[in-house]
Amino acid sequence: MAFDYKKEYKEFYLPKSKPSIVTIPKMNYIAVRGKGNPNDENGEYKNSIGLLYAIAFTIKMSYKGTHQIEGYFEYVVPPLEGLWWQEGRKNSIDYQNKGEMQFISMIRLPDFVTEEDFNWAKEEATKKKKVDFSKVEFFTYEEGTCVQCMHIGSYDLEPKTIEKMEEYMIENGYELDITDTRLHHEIYLSDPRRCEVSKLKTVIRHPIKK
Repeated sequence: MAFDYKKEYKEFYLPKSKPSIVTIPKMNYIAVRGKGNPNDENGEYKNSIGLLYAIAFTIKMSYKGTHQIEGYFEYVVPPLEGLWWQEGRKNSIDYQNKGEMQFISMIRLPDFVTEEDFNWAKEEATKKKKVDFSKVEFFTYEEGTCVQCMHIGSYDLEPKTIEKMEEYMIENGYELDITDTRLHHEIYLSDPRRCEVSKLKTVIRHPIKK
């Protein structure tokens, strides 16, 4: 049996379809920064996904991938995630103007993978795949206190879920704390190529403060 982050850390990856407050510890990621409409077939976002998974599986299939995690000898690559923002719009995203979206696309790294291991995987993937991985970086992110909720359905309908999250946040004595370093965060639990739009599952997470 493989170690699955979604199952082992349900509080981070499998929240209910009603808002909750959670404290997220520091985590390391494989990451790619970019901008543009995420739906563009040949855009920066779609290209970033291929780069991320190439590095993620290079690490998983290496000797590092057999590192023991709490009794397990292999692991499931964690889900794709993304931090999103638009210039001049810190507290919200204009879903009608996706061309101005900026992102950090990322996949969580197992805790035992060091930056040195990441650099090795980047070099190894470059040699084997003959692809430019220069945009891929080792990224550390500590979110702290957040409000989060499972969104089910189209990405374009996320504002309805976000509205529920903001109401819950205020009711519990918090305010939104989106800044240049604390951003709108999404975790993609469904593959849109294989799942009906109405059944897509996405964790939405926003930083908050008292």
